[in-house]
Amino acid sequence: MNDFISNAVRKELRGKLLPFESLAHYTSWRTGGPAECLYIPADLEDLSFFLRELPKQTPLTWLGLGSNTLVRDGGLEGVVLITQGALAKLDSKEDLTFRAEAGVASAQLARFSARNGAQGLEFMAGIPGTVGGALAMNAGCFGGETWSHVVKVETMNRQGEIKIRTPQEFDIAYRHVLGPLDEWFIAGHFALTQGDKTLSLDAIRQLLEKRSATQPTGTANCGSVFRNPTDNFAGRLIESCGLKGKTFGGAQVSEKHANFIINTQTATSKEIENLIMDVGNIVHEKTGIRLITEVRIIGKNT
Repeated sequence: MNDFISNAVRKELRGKLLPFESLAHYTSWRTGGPAECLYIPADLEDLSFFLRELPKQTPLTWLGLGSNTLVRDGGLEGVVLITQGALAKLDSKEDLTFRAEAGVASAQLARFSARNGAQGLEFMAGIPGTVGGALAMNAGCFGGETWSHVVKVETMNRQGEIKIRTPQEFDIAYRHVLGPLDEWFIAGHFALTQGDKTLSLDAIRQLLEKRSATQPTGTANCGSVFRNPTDNFAGRLIESCGLKGKTFGGAQVSEKHANFIINTQTATSKEIENLIMDVGNIVHEKTGIRLITEVRIIGKNT
């Protein structure tokens, strides 16, 4: 075990502290090297205590479902914080405002709000990640975007302090959110409108059926790899270049949707990253359009 956390502090922690834990268990691509130290907090209070005691120079990475992240095979230095299954509180207010902590799955929030008679977040059933990740990148699908319903957020800084912030304090755009440095999302507050439970749940069902018909659900993938260029679609451009099915080792461009790269069971992160680079370069050579990656690539190469 490293020396990030003293023995005295470890005795006070209520979460799970794991040394050199493989991050392949925490990413949807099922690849990635180890975290030097991984921590799964028990709750927000436990997380705050952990951050207060963590030396300020320690590298810190937050992961939810790991669905928009490629961790390189050399892993990550410092501490990796896992929110999924930890920051999991979800509740509603009488004014149709919903509070969801960062580790709540986006699809869970969509269903919860629909069952409580609210409409507006049905699209989040199609986002393969957590609320924290959705807030961090303004995730969206099927015409909806996360921040269009956010009224305020809760963040936590390196000192374990909780801040309440409004959307006006962030630079928000397509798949882009920029806010105060060294603060991470721990909860979002979403304002919705009155809806019909049956209609909203039916809309979610139809959306998931469409997703299953058009995307490689059930495979190890990260969701969309590239952002859609203005007035175009990344998947359409990749397909037009004849790249569906293209492989690099165990990584493959999906035959079902060209903007998805799947791990066919044996891929390494390096193979996935090489395929991402190849696809981007070929599309640029053939169309003149430079695709921008939506997926976050972090960590060290072996």
